[in-house]
Amino acid sequence: MTVRTRIAPSPTGDPHVGTAYVALFNLCFARQHGGEFILRIEDTDRVRSTAESEQMILDSLRWLGIEWDEGPDVGGAYGPYRQSERGDIYAEYTQQLLDAGHAFKCYRTAEELNELREARKAAGMHLALKPDDLALDADEQQRRADEGWPFVVRMQVPKEGVCVVDDMLRGRIEVDWAQVDAQILLKSDGMPTYHLANVVDDHLMAITHVLRGEEWINSAPKHQLLYEYLGWDMPVLCHMPLLRNPDKSKLSKRKNPTSINYYRRMGFLPQAVTNYLGRMGWSMPDEREKFTLAEMIEVFDIYRVSLGGPVFDREKLTWLNGVYIREDLDDDAFLQALRDWAFNEAYVKQILPQVRPRVETLSQVAPLAGHFFSGLPAITEAAFDGVKLERETLVKLLQFLVWRLETLPAWHKEALLEEVKYLAGHFDLKMKEFLAPVFIAITGSSASTSVMDAMAILGSDMTRARLRHAISVLGGVSKKQAKRLEKAYRDLG
Repeated sequence: MTVRTRIAPSPTGDPHVGTAYVALFNLCFARQHGGEFILRIEDTDRVRSTAESEQMILDSLRWLGIEWDEGPDVGGAYGPYRQSERGDIYAEYTQQLLDAGHAFKCYRTAEELNELREARKAAGMHLALKPDDLALDADEQQRRADEGWPFVVRMQVPKEGVCVVDDMLRGRIEVDWAQVDAQILLKSDGMPTYHLANVVDDHLMAITHVLRGEEWINSAPKHQLLYEYLGWDMPVLCHMPLLRNPDKSKLSKRKNPTSINYYRRMGFLPQAVTNYLGRMGWSMPDEREKFTLAEMIEVFDIYRVSLGGPVFDREKLTWLNGVYIREDLDDDAFLQALRDWAFNEAYVKQILPQVRPRVETLSQVAPLAGHFFSGLPAITEAAFDGVKLERETLVKLLQFLVWRLETLPAWHKEALLEEVKYLAGHFDLKMKEFLAPVFIAITGSSASTSVMDAMAILGSDMTRARLRHAISVLGGVSKKQAKRLEKAYRDLG
């Protein structure tokens, strides 16, 4: 048997360090067993999936040295490798499940589903909705079908008992069937959910081992049941521990930059980031902290993974990156790293139109454009003294902008301008007034190149990181404030 592992990211945002972490361990496991590593794109979310995000995933993983044997860009015998191109396959197996009575069409409306959940909650019952809870009487079912009501296809699940799942690292996992709902398999738009597509693709692509994050443990019973219904053998499961913030909470962008692009833009070396991810819950047999990807693959043993919840500590990563710079780069290599990082032709060409009309001597370029070649600006709270807004309003403005930019599907100046105009209107401010604190947060000064162009060039990760940094400099947001801000933000619509 050839060992085949996969990573299946969703192209709905910035490439996450958690994706790279799981990809790294899948790669190492496959290579250590002389097997194959596959990259599959799970783009069934038609609203949020973008080609731009997919390309960022591919670029960031390759930057880290993670290469795949099969994928959407390299092909392979088991393609296509984008789920959006496999619709007919999912429809076929959905019909097979319906014909066998393992799935059913559900015509329930969103309002009805909410009412059912609220009723169960009020009765102190599990919130998982079972097929019997969702059933309509035969006449009503037929009426809705005849009238062409939208429907989803859900799977049949047991009402009671315990599902036992075997895990490479955790052994026997027991999940009460009462906690498992009648999962949607096919959405009303005809696209599969993660659960159906995951099972079908893993089987048809001959995946032998599934190494994924522990957040998927509760989905394992649904997947195991689908394999049973379809008469297939289930791959070996291995649920990796989640990456944690230093306070042991789940790694999140609100407490830690989570995008690979952020670390790339900050000037971290790819080999240092890969090395650090390899230390997340795993260690070399000789316990050394600095090692190459090739060295990790050579001695990799999945059973050396600790389930304690590895802490992603930026300070430790920064220290390790410094070790790489000092020990692995001579002057020539250091110069090349600088060129690759920010002083490359493609990046500098974006900046020149912003700088050239504003300077009279070349010596003025560095002070004017320094923010394009740095990390987080060295600003203090006093930097915002000239902004004619109360501190509370200032923090609210910056926080709302961060949240709006987090949902932006495409990162370009026009889209950014629309968000800024919208929020300026909400705060009843002129554009210049609204952008004054944003200018300081992004460029580190009150006079520089166009802040809108700077945001477009710096990219989504660095822009949001600088806005969050400014919020922190202004005193941050307490839990109580966060709740108030979140409510006010939701009221925006």
